[in-house]
Amino acid sequence: MAEPAHSSADEDGRDTAAESTEDSAAARQGKPKKKQPLWREILVLAATALVLTVLIQTFLARVYVIPSQSMEQTLHGCPGCTNDRVLVDKLTYDFTDIEPGDVVVFRGPDSWGNNDFQSSRSDNPVVGGLQSALSLIGLAPPDERDFVKRVIATGGQTVECCDDQHRVKVDGKSLDEPYIYWQPGTSPVDEEPFAPVKVPDGSLWVMGDNRTNSTDSRKQGGGGLAGTVPVDNVIGKARVIVLPPSRWQGIGDHNPQAVSLGAPGWQQGIPAGAGLAAAFPVVFLGRRLRNRLTRASHG
Repeated sequence: MAEPAHSSADEDGRDTAAESTEDSAAARQGKPKKKQPLWREILVLAATALVLTVLIQTFLARVYVIPSQSMEQTLHGCPGCTNDRVLVDKLTYDFTDIEPGDVVVFRGPDSWGNNDFQSSRSDNPVVGGLQSALSLIGLAPPDERDFVKRVIATGGQTVECCDDQHRVKVDGKSLDEPYIYWQPGTSPVDEEPFAPVKVPDGSLWVMGDNRTNSTDSRKQGGGGLAGTVPVDNVIGKARVIVLPPSRWQGIGDHNPQAVSLGAPGWQQGIPAGAGLAAAFPVVFLGRRLRNRLTRASHG
């Protein structure tokens, strides 16, 4: 019976291919992967950090420098001093409404002037670019028409000044404002009265905590309706003082209307009581689940 013919060239080709495959596999397994240069790793890390910083500051939060005294002593800011850096939450008002007492950063309406965050940019493109980069992380003031004030009244409410104790009133009720700061030589008597203003729907009435040194809804645009701020102009809520370290603390959002408009004390305690009551079953069920999982893993 005739043997099938085999080409020695075919055999040599197959042997060569097999050896080449084996050599490639050995090379892949035995030869270490080429390490990236250190400078390239640092460049990638820096670029990634910059992109994340821009995304976070654009959509989630941003650090602002407080350059003026209009929010003393809640927020420090003055020429030649160590100004507070505050973290502004840009996301919260996508899910909740702005409330009286919130400290907010907002873009000034067209009728407003004297930017709280006014800063000069160098004509030198290198220095100006560096200033803009530093503003992203709160090491230089942002070059925007932004203000920081406290919300006093919201759309549909009527605000006026003052009662017989020189307190601002909203819907005829005097406000409780423990955060107000009176500069030396000033007092509540110096509070300038203004006629009742009904805040339009979708707008806010805002004032600085430093009442004798704040250009706010009382004066901006001539006061009255022109001094109100559209809700759409709000950038976010000031949450925390992040610098300097000696000033690390949250920023209070005491509702000045809470007492005057207010719920009885027992109602104000409902959220805390509900949270405490809910904690017990959660802890109990969590322990039981953990115990069951532990027994199952051992047996």
